[in-house]
Amino acid sequence: MKVPNHVAIILDGNGRWAKFKGMPRTYGHIKGCENLEKICSMAKELGVKYLTVYAFSTENWKRSREEVDGLMKLFRSYMKKCLKISAENKMRVRVIGDPRAFDEDLQQKIKELEEFSSQFDELHFQIALNYGSRDEIRRAVQDMARDVKKGALDPEEITEETISDYLDTKGLPDPDLLIRTSGEERLSNYLLWQLAYTEFYFTDVPWPDFDKAEFVRAIEKYNGRDRRFGGVKEE
Repeated sequence: MKVPNHVAIILDGNGRWAKFKGMPRTYGHIKGCENLEKICSMAKELGVKYLTVYAFSTENWKRSREEVDGLMKLFRSYMKKCLKISAENKMRVRVIGDPRAFDEDLQQKIKELEEFSSQFDELHFQIALNYGSRDEIRRAVQDMARDVKKGALDPEEITEETISDYLDTKGLPDPDLLIRTSGEERLSNYLLWQLAYTEFYFTDVPWPDFDKAEFVRAIEKYNGRDRRFGGVKEE
């Protein structure tokens, strides 16, 4: 079985999973976070080199104050716990998105985790926090415009690779496989540039119940795809 080099996941269904069990949405996020720890180990075990997950979007601020506050508390706890997970899995952790919207203490925890894990390379784990692909592209265009204004960038020499280098995912390969849990079949403003030729796998399984068997099923489906990247294979 050919394992995709880079898997991107939209972690969906935590709140609905909790509601089905008669529990508050925050309980679903806690269980979803616990499952993420397991999936990191599973990804490494299966041979995935890059894992990028959508944890909190730029639109998620619209949720109730109680839920957002609960998520911020969970992120603080997870950043601390992720130090141990990083060491155990020799996993480099990187946050993509715009962390400036978070409180100073959370920004500091993110920085500490990224610096601590920078020495590892057995698994590259990216967490999208306060991330929206349109916002990412907007920030990239602003940075490019500034460099053009300074004379550091020639507009006539801008290539696709140039644009990629201004995105949050600079230096990372594009995802081979995107997984979205809990039955929804849309991108929700996630990695719009990077997913141009990615294979998609949608499952009705909510994120807290997403396990190794479902992960393997997604990879098996990926193996059945004919990836031509716009070309035609010879008969």
